[in-house]
Amino acid sequence: MSSEEDARWLDWVTKQFEIIAGDDKEISLDEFKTALKVKESFFAERFFALFDSDGSCSISLDELLEALDLLIHGSEADKLRFLFQVYDVDGSGSIDPDELRIVLKSCLRESAISLPEEKLDDLTLALFESADKDNSGAITFEELKAELEAFPEVMENLTISAANWLKPPDMEQKKRQTPRYLTRVYWQNNSRKLLFLCLYACVSLLLFISAILQHSQHGAWYMVAKGCGQCLNFNCTFVMVLMLRRCLTWLRATWVVRVLPLDQNILLHQIVGYAILGFTLVHTTAHIFNFVQMSETSEYSLWEYVFTTRPGIGWVQGTASVTGVVLQVLICLMVVCSMTFVRRSGHFEVFYWSHLSYIWVWALLMVHCANFWKWFVVPGLAFLLEKIVGIAVSRMGGLYIVEVNLLPSKVTHLVIKRPQFFHFKPGDYVYINIPVIAKYEWHPFTISSAPEKSDTLWLHIRSMGQWTNRLYEYFREPQTQNVSPKRLATSLRNHRHALRAQEELFSSTDSNRAVASNEDEAVELTMYRQNSSRSSTASVAPSGDQDLAETQVDELSPAERGEAPPLKDGSATFGENHRFCNIKCYVDGPYGTPTRQIFTSEHAVLIGAGIGITPFASILQSIMFRYRCRKQNCPNCNYSWCENIKDSDMKLRKVDFIWINRDQKSFEWFVSLLTKLEMDQADEEPEGRFLEMHMYMTSALSKNDMKAIGLQMALDLLAKKEKRDSITGLRTRTQPGRPEWGKVFQKVSEEKKGKVHVFYCGAPALAKVIKAQCENFGFNFYKENF
Repeated sequence: MSSEEDARWLDWVTKQFEIIAGDDKEISLDEFKTALKVKESFFAERFFALFDSDGSCSISLDELLEALDLLIHGSEADKLRFLFQVYDVDGSGSIDPDELRIVLKSCLRESAISLPEEKLDDLTLALFESADKDNSGAITFEELKAELEAFPEVMENLTISAANWLKPPDMEQKKRQTPRYLTRVYWQNNSRKLLFLCLYACVSLLLFISAILQHSQHGAWYMVAKGCGQCLNFNCTFVMVLMLRRCLTWLRATWVVRVLPLDQNILLHQIVGYAILGFTLVHTTAHIFNFVQMSETSEYSLWEYVFTTRPGIGWVQGTASVTGVVLQVLICLMVVCSMTFVRRSGHFEVFYWSHLSYIWVWALLMVHCANFWKWFVVPGLAFLLEKIVGIAVSRMGGLYIVEVNLLPSKVTHLVIKRPQFFHFKPGDYVYINIPVIAKYEWHPFTISSAPEKSDTLWLHIRSMGQWTNRLYEYFREPQTQNVSPKRLATSLRNHRHALRAQEELFSSTDSNRAVASNEDEAVELTMYRQNSSRSSTASVAPSGDQDLAETQVDELSPAERGEAPPLKDGSATFGENHRFCNIKCYVDGPYGTPTRQIFTSEHAVLIGAGIGITPFASILQSIMFRYRCRKQNCPNCNYSWCENIKDSDMKLRKVDFIWINRDQKSFEWFVSLLTKLEMDQADEEPEGRFLEMHMYMTSALSKNDMKAIGLQMALDLLAKKEKRDSITGLRTRTQPGRPEWGKVFQKVSEEKKGKVHVFYCGAPALAKVIKAQCENFGFNFYKENF
């Protein structure tokens, strides 16, 4: 800091101290804990003890400034000394294993990471053995310093949390020299959308002007009303065209997708909806002013013009004014209920039911305006045809939910028997109706299974609203069942028989598996047994052998297979969170999304935030299926490689998958799938891995936080030793904190694997950040919308 910055910093810290300390001019331990905002009191107590140099059980302003000056202006050795003193709990001048364990346990709590006691012991020993160079049974300051030097990123970014606690904000705000929307990169990356909006604005303007000119003999307010009315005729039909999902899905497979912004139809639908609201308000206001003028020279009053049919305005029994008032109310209601704060606040049903009033809006528009039917007839027929096809498709075949898994963070995993006629692309979504939950409600969810999985569909549904919560609670409620006294013995005997049959099939499924390492085979077989214990019909055999395996199991009775007797809804419970069932459902779709363009990309970056992983779960499975089809093996050795062939089905040369979760439990949703994907490419490729996975846990403290340095070092050391991440069990190391998008995309850019396309599914706030970074690097950005 410069002398001027030092003076500002000193003044700012003094004011903060006075606010926290109060009248006694001293900071107590409780005040210190509150101000420091740490989850685990261990660190607050250690910081407090080190700050309290005179041992008075309180911190004065001088003591605080002295400690902060050391941490902010001190040398690297000073900061490391402070870190060592935090770890040296008993003040003996060295750190023994028990002290290190206490610190790591506090680090786990601070990062919201839950590990068994045995794993904590392993972490402690891994870090202690690495740091205790002389095997003396204690870590000295010099040994800790040497250990930290092996982690350069920690040394470079070492930040003491206590210093950041009272570190002043940047005095000078960084200002963008050019607004984002005026940059050349923004216009290049959004050229189709911007061109489309310009054409839309021009059409609306031409319609407005033409209507004004046709009624130029009337007053100004009447001309404005007619101009807005003509625009409303166009917009109230165009808003429907943008939601013809089946037509748009078909267009995505044609050259039109390169010209029109089909991937942003939801955004355009919202823009047109706001335009309808604006035109409606101006249209109504103009008519009211016109009625005011007419009431001055007419026998009818203003309220009669607006709320009655007596003046005879309108082509159907003079109902133009009355229907106009009702239309104004309905349109305002639809727009307000479709706002983000309504849809994202757990009240999706409010949006859903209010939006169904579009039927009344169209009906009233027919009565309100004599010319509306001319605009409506063609789009209306297309809309009607889509609805008829959708109803027919959803009712064809018997669709049943055959299995349910309740996952952490209130996620419901539905396994639906897939009909033969149902074909979809990776990343597509469907509308599902489950009569036992709500007879008339349809809700959209992404398909999380791959198209190559021919027998079932997967849906992962996060409980965020009334319908999704009812779904979760329906399967969570315990239900009574009559259990056969010999059910467990029968289950064990027949389950072992099924396992033996399936393991025989497993051993001969794929020639690529035959050259895998012994370790991979052991892990995969272990996972396979775990999955088989959950579902007696699970099979990894190819389609031809799969029928045989299922037949061998299905020939057994439910009791012989170890299944519980079916309940009233046709279900059988296996444990608290898993159930086989037979529940009727209806599916409308599939419908395409921007992710359909992944296979035409060269370098794809898939970013999922939380449950936003669902479209990418399907895509990753499909990608690896195609990757395995191109993979070759040497018949004389265990060497394998992937042919570098570009074809019409997949042009991908590299895939980076980034999954960001708030907590540790969320990784359990798809950890078995990700483990399988890791094993599919266990061998290193000559040009590097085809699929790279990057896991981030935002609740965990980052590596440059003093409270987490020891924990992250221990996790790194144990991951290298066990070749498994302690948090997820994957080979991919889970990174703490949030991604630094600038560094992430810089690395992607330097790989030079071809044109980069970034696909994102998750919270809208993060989408804005990622999109801005993509524009800086010239990457194409696609956000999942439906």
